[in-house]
Amino acid sequence: MVGQRFRYSRWDGSQKGFELDAFDVMAELADDLMYHGDPMAALRRLMQDGFEDRNGERVEGLREILDKLKQEREDRLQNFDLGGVYDEVNSELSDLMSQEQQSLADRQALADMELGDPDASAATKRDADLAKETTTSKQMQLGMLPDDLAGKVRGLQNYEFESNEAQQRFDDLLDQLRQQLVSQQFEQMSGAMENMSPEEMARMKDMMSELNKMLEQRENGEEPDFDKFMEEYGDFFPGNPENLDELLEHMAQQMAATQAMLNSMTPEQRQQLMDLSNQLMEDMDLNFEMSRLGQNLQQMFPDAGWQQSYDFSGFDPLGLADASDMMRELGQLDQLEQFLQQATSPQELAEVDIDQVRRLLGDETADSLGRVSELAKMMEEQGLIQNKEGRLELTPRGLRRLGQQVLGDLFKKLSADKLGKHDIERSGLGHERSYDTKAYEFGDPFNLNIERTISNAIRRTGGGTPVRLTPEDFEIEQTERQVRSSTVLMLDLSLSMPMRDNFLPAKKVAMALYSLISTQFPQDYLGMVTFSEVAKELKPSDLPEVSWDFVYGTNMQHAFQLSRSMLAKETGTKQIIMITDGEPTAHLRSDGSPFFNYPPSRETVEKTMAEVMRCTKAGITINTFMLDPDSGLRGFIERITEINQGRAFFTSPETLGDYVLVDFIEHKRKLLSGRRRSA
Repeated sequence: MVGQRFRYSRWDGSQKGFELDAFDVMAELADDLMYHGDPMAALRRLMQDGFEDRNGERVEGLREILDKLKQEREDRLQNFDLGGVYDEVNSELSDLMSQEQQSLADRQALADMELGDPDASAATKRDADLAKETTTSKQMQLGMLPDDLAGKVRGLQNYEFESNEAQQRFDDLLDQLRQQLVSQQFEQMSGAMENMSPEEMARMKDMMSELNKMLEQRENGEEPDFDKFMEEYGDFFPGNPENLDELLEHMAQQMAATQAMLNSMTPEQRQQLMDLSNQLMEDMDLNFEMSRLGQNLQQMFPDAGWQQSYDFSGFDPLGLADASDMMRELGQLDQLEQFLQQATSPQELAEVDIDQVRRLLGDETADSLGRVSELAKMMEEQGLIQNKEGRLELTPRGLRRLGQQVLGDLFKKLSADKLGKHDIERSGLGHERSYDTKAYEFGDPFNLNIERTISNAIRRTGGGTPVRLTPEDFEIEQTERQVRSSTVLMLDLSLSMPMRDNFLPAKKVAMALYSLISTQFPQDYLGMVTFSEVAKELKPSDLPEVSWDFVYGTNMQHAFQLSRSMLAKETGTKQIIMITDGEPTAHLRSDGSPFFNYPPSRETVEKTMAEVMRCTKAGITINTFMLDPDSGLRGFIERITEINQGRAFFTSPETLGDYVLVDFIEHKRKLLSGRRRSA
C-alpha cells in the first residue's frame, strides 16, 4: 500500500489548524483565577465576555450573543406585518370567485344565445331559462357574501360551484388552511399533515382526544401508557419524543407561540382568525379537542409564554404559514434568550440546541456556543480543575500551570541578562546529577560511574573475564553545587490593597515566586504568610483562593513573628520578602488579641521593631517591596533596613513583579558566587 505523503512548510503565522485547548483557556483565566481564586467564577466571566483563540478568531461570549439575539428579534418585528395573514387567503378566494363569476357569465351568455335562437326547441328554451335563473341566483349569492374572511369561507362552503376547477381550488384551499391552522398548534406534526385526507384529519382528532385523556390521567396521579400512544399515533410526531413530558412541553411551547401571535394582532385581525379557525375545524370536531388540549397544557405549563405579544411595525405582509414560522422563531429566540440569561456555567450551555442556534443566529454564534460549552470539560479532562462536591477547584497540576503562566507573563517583561540560569562552573558535593564524569582523584567523593569504570578497564586489558579493576580505571559522576535558601513571603491582605488596586499584582508575584522556586530551585524552601489584622500561615496550594480581608489593620509584628518561627525550622540562608502598601497599624496584645489604631500607635511600632530585631539576630534578612508608599511607610521601612541591613524597594503595581523576581534571582547568584569563592 502506498503511504500517505505530507508536505511541510515554514510556519509564517497565517496558517490555521490549532484548536483551542485547555492551556489556552487557563491563560485566558489567569487574572480572574488570581483575583478571585474561583475557577467557576473565572469560567463564568470568560463565558460572558468571550475571547480570541490562538488563530485570532473571535469566540463570542454570551453578552455578544444576547445582543445579536435581540437584534435578530428587532429585525423581524421592524420588517414584517401580521396583516398579511389574510392577504394570500383573500387573494386566492378572489381569484377562484372571479373564475366562478366567469363560468357563470359564460353560462348566462350561452343561455341568452339559446333563448334567442328561433330554431331552438321548447325543451332547450326551458333549460336555458332554468340555467339563466340559476346563474342569476348564484351571482346574487356571490355578491351577498360577507366581507369578513370566515364569512366568505362559510358562504362558499354552502355554495354549489358552477366551475369544477374553482370548486377544486376552494377545496384545496380549505385543506391547506386546516393543515396550517393545525400546524400552528403542533409544529411536530407539520410534516405528517401534508396532503392529509379527511379520514386522517379525523384520526388526528382521536389522537388529540387520547392526549387529553393522558393529561387527565396524569392530573389524577396515574401514569399514562405513553408507549402504547406512540405505537398508535407516533407517525404524527416525526421528532420522536422520548417521553410524555418531552412531547407535552414541546406542544405547550408551540401552542403558546400561536397564542402569542393572536395576542400580537389587532382585535379585528384576531377575531377574523379565530372565526376562520372555528369555521374550518367545527366540521371535523377538531376545534373542541384543540381547545381542550390548549387549556390542559396551559395549566401544566403556566410559564410557557401564553401572555407574550410582539409589536410588528414593518410593511412586509406575512402569510398564515409564514406567520406561524415567524412566531415559532420568535418564541425560540425568547426561550434561548431566557436560557442564556440564566446560565451560570459553561456546562449548562451543553443543553442548548446548537442546530436551532445555527438556524436562528448563524454558524459563528452556534460554533461559539459549542466551544464555550466545552471549556470546563476540556479543563477537567486535562486535569487542571476538578469537581469537588459540586464546586470546581484547581488541581495540583492546575495550580502549577497557573504559576507557570503568571511567571511566564512576568518574565516576558524582563531582559535576557536577568534571566540566566544559576549554573556554577566548579563541581561540588550536591545531590543533583550533571551526567558528566571525570577520572577519580584523591579526595573526590566516591560517586562511581560503573559503566564508564568498566569500559575503562576493558579498554585497558583488551577484554576477557573476569574484568579486573584498578584505581586508574575509576571514573566518578560529577554533581552540580546546590545552594539552599529559605524564604518566607509576607503578603499584605489589608483592605487598602484592593482599594488601591495593589492586590492582584501582589498575588501574581506570590504565585510567580512559588512557581519559580518549585520548578527552578526545588531544593529551596518557600513559606507564605498573609497579614492584615492578624497574620496567618498560607499553604502554596491555597494561594489561588486567597483574598483580602474586610477588616482594618496591618499587623507586621505578628507576621514577622510567624515568619521567624517558620524559618527557624529551615536551613541555608534565610530571608523574608514583604510586600505591603501601608505602615504597621496593628499588633498582638499579651493575651493574643489584636490591637488596631490609625495612625500607628507608639506601642505598635515598638513591638513591630522588636520583631525585626529578633529576625536580625536569627540571621534573617528582610527585603521590603513597597507599593504606593507614603512618607510614614517610607520612614518606617528605612528604620527596618537600618537595623536589619536588608533592602527596600519603592515600586508600583506595574513593576512589582520585575523587582521581586530579579531580586530573588540576583540573591541566588550572590549565594552561588559566595560558595564558589569559599570553595
